Amino acid sequence: MMIKFKLLILVLTMSTVINKMATAENEYTLDTVRETLVRQEDTIVFGLIERSKFPFNSQTYDQNYLQIPGFCGSLVEFVFTNTEIVQAKAGRYKNPEENPFFPENLSLSLVPSYPFTKFLHPGAASININKSLWKMYFHDLLPLFVASGDDGNYAQTAASDLSLLQAISKRVHYGKFVAEVKFRESPQDYEPLIRSKDKEGLMKLLTFKSVEEMVKKRVEKKATLFGQDISLNSSDDSKGKQKFDPSVASKLYEKWVIPLTKEVQVEYLLRRLD
Repeated sequence: MMIKFKLLILVLTMSTVINKMATAENEYTLDTVRETLVRQEDTIVFGLIERSKFPFNSQTYDQNYLQIPGFCGSLVEFVFTNTEIVQAKAGRYKNPEENPFFPENLSLSLVPSYPFTKFLHPGAASININKSLWKMYFHDLLPLFVASGDDGNYAQTAASDLSLLQAISKRVHYGKFVAEVKFRESPQDYEPLIRSKDKEGLMKLLTFKSVEEMVKKRVEKKATLFGQDISLNSSDDSKGKQKFDPSVASKLYEKWVIPLTKEVQVEYLLRRLD
């Protein structure tokens, strides 16, 4: 009787393990990752609109503006660093979808670990291009859509930068999941290129111009819709007026989000067979 009971427990345990593995395998498919990427577009577009409410506010980025003992850097760096420290303690960066901008400053998580799906190859953790995103954001993107000037809302400006940059970072680094899904669907196409370290060949295999054009048009349309002034009065002249240039969203994806996502995918695939 005891032996039968132990066998029953063993069968139930194995069944649970198999079900968890099946769930993990089915959690990420081409359809589910596409749905996630589309939802992330909304967050990024809203982030662009929110940041556009403030002028450039150069003091936010002035290394000499802050006078905080023990800290050297700009206000935006101060906000990013301390926010990430708190979020790390709360367990944010235990999620493989999240990548910090200042990993060297992070503390250990203080909350119980959630059993996130072990879907990615272990080498994925070392792929973090946030330093490049940081430079792109402040040197190239902001001047495209933020008005010059100063309204004194430096903390609010830094908070908007934080939300938008984190959203862009999540979208770009989600390329790891896209690459893993594509690899699992067609390993025979990817393995020869990976073994030969053919970055150019991998980039060609990952590039679908028609899909990229569709994404750019979609984010611009979203920016057009989300960025309109809405009025319940049909005779209101301000109805449909744009408070944000929707072409900025398309340019962001064309010049940076899409190329950098593919860069992450290539870097991930090059580690996939290690």
